[in-house]
Amino acid sequence: MSLASAPTVLAALPPAGVGIVGSSAAEDLSGFSAWAVRLMEALGPVGVGFLVFLDNIFPPVPSELVLPLAGFTASRGEMSLVIAIVFATIGSLVGAVLLWALGKWIGLDRISRIALKMPLVDVDDIHKTVAWFDRHGAKAVFFGRMIPIFRSLISIPAGMRDMSLITFALLTTAGSAIWNTIFVVAGFWLGENWAVVESYAGWFQKLVIVAVIVFVAMWAVLKIRKHRGRPGASPESNPSPGPDPRTD
Repeated sequence: MSLASAPTVLAALPPAGVGIVGSSAAEDLSGFSAWAVRLMEALGPVGVGFLVFLDNIFPPVPSELVLPLAGFTASRGEMSLVIAIVFATIGSLVGAVLLWALGKWIGLDRISRIALKMPLVDVDDIHKTVAWFDRHGAKAVFFGRMIPIFRSLISIPAGMRDMSLITFALLTTAGSAIWNTIFVVAGFWLGENWAVVESYAGWFQKLVIVAVIVFVAMWAVLKIRKHRGRPGASPESNPSPGPDPRTD
């Protein structure tokens, strides 16, 4: 190679710190996906943990999107697959513990007082829910980590019922590790086709949301009927007023 051609060759090389295979996976993405990949490329495993932490305390950030993206980023050599899973699980645990602490701070007495001021909500409903959680709390925390929406919310009743922090942390870690491993590994193996995972997971999330909406609607209808059936809830159930003494 002649010295005259050296500037042309150097100009064709990628900037320092950028691999020959391409600059950034985010270039082929847009919106939240591009931002998430850039964050993970910049912060590495810490970025994965931070995004999963956000998913726990702010459910609109979907782990079903973040986790396959973490696997995709790992497949490009940006981080180790195992490290991505570990930091994702740490992010899940930290977010869940914060919500557990929130539930512990709220407490059963405070939530019961709030229920008295809410329409259609009875204190008996709170006690029934608490009784159910006392019987199935461990299973609810473990399996709840694998269900959209409930993944975040299940931490609050665990704190309200004073579930041991060690027990809660172990159950949360186990459930989160299974969920995170499935999605991160899927994103790793699918590579550029990671969006397939998000597509199927999106249907599952929509199914859960529909089920919740149907349940809430049925609960509201039953509560309205129950309240209407109580004495004093309708004019027919009120005793007729006596004769006006002024007419005598």
